[in-house]
Amino acid sequence: MNLKTWCAVVVAASAGISPGVGASVNYVPARLSPPPPAREFRGAWIATVGNIDWPSKPGLPVAEQKAELIGLLDHAAKLRLNAVIFQVRPSCDALYPSTLEPWSEYLTGTMGQAPSPAYDPLAFALEQAHLRGLELHAWFNPYRAGAAVAKSPVSANHIRRTRPQLVREYGKSFWLDPGEREVQEYSLRVVMDVVKRYDVDGVHFDDYFYPYKETVGGQELDFPDEASWRKFGVASHLSRDDWRRENVNQFIQRVYKSIKATKPWVKFGISPFGIWRPGNPAQIRGLDSYAQLYADSRKWLINGWLDYCAPQLYWPIEPKEQSFPALLTWWDQQNPLKRHIWPGMGTARARSKWKPDEIPNQIRLAQKQPVSAGHIHWNLKSLLRNPELETKLEHGLYSQAALIPASKWLDSTPPGTPNLTAIVDAARAVKLTWSPDKDESVRWWLLQTRRGGQWTTEILPGQVQSRWLASPRPDAIALSAVDRVGNASSPAGRLLQN
Repeated sequence: MNLKTWCAVVVAASAGISPGVGASVNYVPARLSPPPPAREFRGAWIATVGNIDWPSKPGLPVAEQKAELIGLLDHAAKLRLNAVIFQVRPSCDALYPSTLEPWSEYLTGTMGQAPSPAYDPLAFALEQAHLRGLELHAWFNPYRAGAAVAKSPVSANHIRRTRPQLVREYGKSFWLDPGEREVQEYSLRVVMDVVKRYDVDGVHFDDYFYPYKETVGGQELDFPDEASWRKFGVASHLSRDDWRRENVNQFIQRVYKSIKATKPWVKFGISPFGIWRPGNPAQIRGLDSYAQLYADSRKWLINGWLDYCAPQLYWPIEPKEQSFPALLTWWDQQNPLKRHIWPGMGTARARSKWKPDEIPNQIRLAQKQPVSAGHIHWNLKSLLRNPELETKLEHGLYSQAALIPASKWLDSTPPGTPNLTAIVDAARAVKLTWSPDKDESVRWWLLQTRRGGQWTTEILPGQVQSRWLASPRPDAIALSAVDRVGNASSPAGRLLQN
């Protein structure tokens, strides 16, 4: 027996295959050029505040909480989404064990009360999302300290009790004061605690900075930040509005730099209100987030203080004063550093208020953007409740899996080509085994197979290194490694030889 034959026997034996079986059918190395995979961010928000998406109600047994979350993630994977935005800090509370903030009431019904038996919902969500080929972005509300929907008494270790001088009551809710320098330090520490301890793919903020304006008796209330204005604002020589905006600007910049200094591959994304200022573009009317929320989201994008911007474009295509395509085009034009623009879509409104093709048509528009395709559904449960839309997407725009677009400003070097083996067993099924080139870290594997001239795409977790292929056998197999920021290697190819 020569060396080549002996190696073939060893490889076959390691796969549980008898020597000689399937000898007339095998796969040989080949240079293949499969079609480029679809590149599109397909996300959905999973909101925990008020039990909007998960868990369905507070106080569920842990087993039911886990089953519900698995059901949501299974649904996302079946639909071929590739990311979920999971709310981990609704109101200075935590959906994970924290020494900084109390357990969220939306888990157990009582703020500060841990789940029993003990488990870590964020770690569980990460594990289950990654097993299904889904990125998970940890979603924080940086300033909210008490939502109007909250019902539980405030726990002794919540910031409203431990550092009340940083908190302001405003209307029906409570907020950290962005003008207090200690607030920046505190919220940044919370974010970075999660970045350091968890294998998150991204950090995400939504549209709550300074709060939306509240009214009492028809009168608009101003945010009660007189104390911080006198301490810090007056000396800044800025107008009060500009000072408020600068408080938020500084925090956004610090969060971005801190994430990149710790884990450069973790993406930072923000989902601001969809209108920066009325009149931008000229036809647009609506809330002025620059003036009312003190959110200069255009500045964050222009300066590259985020990796993706997901403006909440929760309006249909046709109305001119809040036009989805007009606003999307405007945001694309404010992007000199070519960051990702992945609009938030009002999927929750689609079933009852919009035409059946509204969301698919919005997705088609988002696919044509100059930098990258992508969108985020508000919210995941709204997809579950709209089976007609789901069917359209699953068998149409989402019929093939998609890789998340690469963030090449974070890293532009692709991984090396993986090592791939394909063996036909006694039942003439195909077993693939593979490993990364050298000691590279691989986040996903891109597996492409060809049958009858038709290529199919699958995205597998980085920890998976083997796969059985269903009958009929493919005539060509291509496997690429994908790193943490989305760079793909050249494919390892195998061609069926009879």
